[in-house]
Amino acid sequence: MGIALERRGPVQILLLDRQEALNALTPAMIDELVTALDAAANDPRVRAVVITGVGRAFCAGADIAVMVDLDVDGARAFAEAGHGLANAVSACSVPVIAAINGFALGGGCELALACDIRIASDQARIALPEVSLGIPPGWGGTQRLARVVGEGFAKQMILTARMVRADEALAHGLVTAVHTPDDLLDAAVAIGEEIATRSPSAVARAKALVNIALGDPIPGLAAERVAFAAAFADPERKEGMTAFLEKRPPGWMTG
Repeated sequence: MGIALERRGPVQILLLDRQEALNALTPAMIDELVTALDAAANDPRVRAVVITGVGRAFCAGADIAVMVDLDVDGARAFAEAGHGLANAVSACSVPVIAAINGFALGGGCELALACDIRIASDQARIALPEVSLGIPPGWGGTQRLARVVGEGFAKQMILTARMVRADEALAHGLVTAVHTPDDLLDAAVAIGEEIATRSPSAVARAKALVNIALGDPIPGLAAERVAFAAAFADPERKEGMTAFLEKRPPGWMTG
């Protein structure tokens, strides 16, 4: 499967359902998500959107097996697709809530960062592990994470590539609440239902104004896409991704 849809009253739920790959996003899934967000924004019955994953992952980002053979031009197109999805979430007039049920890694973390509200299961694990593969984050992570958690913790997460538990994410404002796995989706829907009791036009305007208050990320996002693509000409990138697929340490660790 790819993207499944479920409606609970005024809340549209988008379920990432590619469990065999920890819900890693394919180009087709990206297109489906963008289409679903556009449909939600244009449906007056939908007042909020929830994005969550099926199984033990929210989204593991992009498939490394797909990225390993990309050249610079292919990487640039890949980054643009991911940025297009994140920008569609950010620009959606309907508030978008991420219910992070499990692993949110790389592009999965970046998808959650583009959402307006993030809540997590106590089993959630969040990371931007790209530097361990020889690349920087490429779907908006370098720009949006610092806006959410501040410069210091953002750099710690990005430069160490370490995985953050739900309680630590809560302490740093990366998520606003932590729930049991059984309660997570209901909690996200409840937020959406509360939003649905407010003026839809006022909600849309308020979301846009808060985004303005955070500053325009577009120049930084453009620089990120360039840096991400340029990394695909670097031997360390090829070594990092090959080592990941072969389940061994990369050469820069072993000497």
